[in-house]
Amino acid sequence: MASHRKSRPTGPRVAGIRTPALATAALTSVALLSQTANATPSDDRPTLEEVEKKVDDLYRQAGSATEKYNAAKEKTTKQRKKVDTLLDDVARRTQKLNDAREELGSFASAQYRTGASVPETATLLLADSPQDYFDQNQLMNRLTGRQKTAVDDYVTQQSETMKKRREATESLETLTDSQKDLKTAKSTVQRKLATARELLSELTAEEKARLAAIEKQKQQEAARKAAELAKQQAAQEEAERERREEAARQQESGSGSSGTSDGTGSSDSGSSTPGTSTGTKAEKAIAFARAQIGKPYVWGATGPGSYDCSGLTQAAWKAAGVTLPRVTYDQVNAGTTVSVSQAQPGDLVFFYDDISHVGLYIGDGMMIHAPKPGAYVREESIFYDGESSIYSVVRPA
Repeated sequence: MASHRKSRPTGPRVAGIRTPALATAALTSVALLSQTANATPSDDRPTLEEVEKKVDDLYRQAGSATEKYNAAKEKTTKQRKKVDTLLDDVARRTQKLNDAREELGSFASAQYRTGASVPETATLLLADSPQDYFDQNQLMNRLTGRQKTAVDDYVTQQSETMKKRREATESLETLTDSQKDLKTAKSTVQRKLATARELLSELTAEEKARLAAIEKQKQQEAARKAAELAKQQAAQEEAERERREEAARQQESGSGSSGTSDGTGSSDSGSSTPGTSTGTKAEKAIAFARAQIGKPYVWGATGPGSYDCSGLTQAAWKAAGVTLPRVTYDQVNAGTTVSVSQAQPGDLVFFYDDISHVGLYIGDGMMIHAPKPGAYVREESIFYDGESSIYSVVRPA
């Protein structure tokens, strides 16, 4: 009997695949799957430059939040003192009110013993508004001078006590709002710093090495800019010295002909005193800041073991006998603004549009500052984050 099975096609075949078209599709799928499997997860990761920018932004945002925290903390402290003072005042006034009430009570007792006008005096003591009651002429006419004084004192004490109680209540509400702001700012700082640390922890050893190299290049560029500024300032100082010498020669020439050189000379020496005083204070501030080099940056810290940026500048100028506000955006208004080229040792250098960082200028394009979390107080170029990051330079009053 003849077989009814179809003959098998000749030629090579892939096991389990019976047609060339299906074989081609399968091989293509295998290749694509292989490519997908070989793809590294790092393709979706940000570049090192992106990580660096993100971390820098987070540190700046943390710095800005730190200044808001400092402001909220300072406001909370002041508000708490105000509330305590008001509550003490309310307590004193309440005692005076009680004393006035007792004096009125003595009149009521006396009237009760003599049997005169008991209901009217008792009504007075129970009334919410004694003055309204005493406006009745018939009762006012029966009051002695001493009784009238006691009533007036009672009414005054009651009014002032109620006013102070309202002030204390409002201050307590403001204190509560300040405490909420303080908590929010603290949470923001902690969140920004945690995100920055997480990003840095995900870097490989090679990436960290590359990041360090990028940072070194930035430092070298900052140092170059500082040297340029130092050279510019030196040229300005030399030109100013020559101008003064020329003015002195002309003055000597003129005074020599009139024979009044002694009086003129004494006038010149007196005019330099204010500058000398300012210079001495700046030297003290710089000496203090220099002694803090190596201490850690801690947000919200004002010393002596650690500092944030504005805490350091405030402490430095305090050592020189000058009181600065606590936060950067108040310190920026605590003196005279000058150009970067006119910066002198002791001036405050502010950074970024939100004025979230400050350093103490020490000359030659350099400053001492508390940079950021994880870093230490150090000497560094004012161009450490680029020239565009400098907001202003202020000479404390």
